[in-house]
Amino acid sequence: MNKSNGIKMLACKIRRNIVQMIGCGGQVGHLGGSCSSAELVAALYGGYLRFRSDNPKWEDRDKFIYSKGHAAIAQYAAMAEVGYFEREELWKVKELGSMLQGHPDRLRTPGIEAGTGSLGQGLSIAAGMALAMKLDKRDGRVYCVMGDGEMAEGQIWEAVMAAVNFKLDNLIGIVDRNAMQATGFIKDRFDTNPLAEKWAGFGWHVIEIDGHDVDAIMSAYDEAAGINGKPAVIIANTVKGKGIAFAENQAAFHNGALTKEQYDMALFQLDREIARLL
Repeated sequence: MNKSNGIKMLACKIRRNIVQMIGCGGQVGHLGGSCSSAELVAALYGGYLRFRSDNPKWEDRDKFIYSKGHAAIAQYAAMAEVGYFEREELWKVKELGSMLQGHPDRLRTPGIEAGTGSLGQGLSIAAGMALAMKLDKRDGRVYCVMGDGEMAEGQIWEAVMAAVNFKLDNLIGIVDRNAMQATGFIKDRFDTNPLAEKWAGFGWHVIEIDGHDVDAIMSAYDEAAGINGKPAVIIANTVKGKGIAFAENQAAFHNGALTKEQYDMALFQLDREIARLL
């Protein structure tokens, strides 16, 4: 299996794990925004993020901040697949005492770099880490996935300016632009468009892609890593609930429960895609 197909397969497994974590027993979960970022996360853990799952505190690791922490089950799903912990831990998500909580917790979960989900804070954390790497003369990178609904937070834009001021070319921002937030389409709620022009106006190198096209994602990560003197951001146009037909572009699945019929249908669709990739 080539690298591209390997990342596609990992994205499918991430989505399958997400569905299983949510289950169909009445528990709600952030299906939509977790599935929209599956390829972006899969490409990081499947080839672009420098890490050691058996040594999460390895000093020369890259760092990944998943700023939209309400959708952290996408990150957990990937981490289990690459060996940070046993997959069985996924089925305990959000349970009292579990190492995997509804929002990521660096004190509980090996491989989590920061507690996130208070929206707008992740890029500030990532910028601070990137600046620290430069001061320590380390050659690692910091990746930060944000939601497009999160662009309404003022702290994002403070961090955007700071990253340019400090010439953080080891910082790569990734906007999961699925065009929806909890209650509907962003354009109808708090319209933060046009995103590419805004980031470029602040001085970032901007790359806009289809966030489900694995080849485009790999090309974007390569391009972003080659930028010198300023940070880069990837505006990834995605579909909320991608890969699960009944959930796509449906605000109800931002954070919702699955019926038994929906659960079975989601797994059927994902298993079919996995079989196609084999």
